[in-house]
Amino acid sequence: LYGMQAADSASLANAILATRSIAELSTQTVAVRRFASRRLSEGSGAEVLCEWIAALNDLIALQAIDLVEAGFELPYVPWCWLVFGSEGRLEQTLVTDQDNGIVFEAGSAVEAEELRQKFLPFAQAVNEALDACGFPLCSGQIMAGNPVWCLSLDEWKQRFGRWISVPEPKALLNASIFFDFRPLYGREELVTELQAWLLKRVKGNTAFLRAMAGNALEQAPPLSWWRDFRLHGGPEFPHTLDLKGQGIRLFVDVMRIFSLAHGVAQTNTVERLRGVRQAMGMPVEEVAAMAASFFQIQRLRLQNQVSGEFPAAANRLNPDRLHKLDRLILKEALRQARTLQQRLRLDFLG
Repeated sequence: LYGMQAADSASLANAILATRSIAELSTQTVAVRRFASRRLSEGSGAEVLCEWIAALNDLIALQAIDLVEAGFELPYVPWCWLVFGSEGRLEQTLVTDQDNGIVFEAGSAVEAEELRQKFLPFAQAVNEALDACGFPLCSGQIMAGNPVWCLSLDEWKQRFGRWISVPEPKALLNASIFFDFRPLYGREELVTELQAWLLKRVKGNTAFLRAMAGNALEQAPPLSWWRDFRLHGGPEFPHTLDLKGQGIRLFVDVMRIFSLAHGVAQTNTVERLRGVRQAMGMPVEEVAAMAASFFQIQRLRLQNQVSGEFPAAANRLNPDRLHKLDRLILKEALRQARTLQQRLRLDFLG
């Protein structure tokens, strides 16, 4: 944050670190969103802006965990707070909920259960604190306070092992965000070990990668055959497309698979793209175009969230509201996503 050469981001970081209560910390979330909105209006690029948002949100979450932890006597074992999904990929925008878990060290299944019962009250308190700070509870209950996602290192390996060994498409679809995990607070070596184990298990597992690829190709870019947008949204959001589900997700899902297949440990979508470039024989210019396309859609998401045209669906965009150049760029960005999908289909589905 201090290296971003922005006085207001450094000031925000100091204010977050100076908080001494969750109530006080919750006001900083509002400040972060105001900061991001101002930066967007001043012309900051989506890549830098998403880095700022992710870094500041991380700082809020770290401070929340620190404040909550002071009220608990946790077990003296190595443990780490994990984040998944957009937070795990460092791709948060202004509208985001929680996706987190805990990994801890345990010598046996019995010890794991005993430790879980000690960690759960703390984890649930952190989830409530993050909710108070403007990060809503996950509707799918993917949170550390849920015993299903408060697991020992061995239990996490078993969970991932089941998804990999028996690649049932629907289960993998629901589990996909778990493959975008990173450590946030605690003993990072536990997560490093889990990542290394996971990449080793996935490498060469064609059945698993094929199942993941099949899921990733279920959603096509919202482009019609006559080179215009395919728009839906129903009566609630007429004449719109979903910038997240029909845009960003296309890049995310494809690059998750390629990074797993090629042993790339990064979780950020563009870093994954850059990480597999050489192994996939992709020209630098092609990677740059795909990265620019991804960030163009992120920029439109941020603008849309700030405008608040569809508060109940912040990722819904009516492309008629865009000027001609932005419409053309969005179409080209979606074509880049389609190119990535075509490469995925050839590589894994023949």
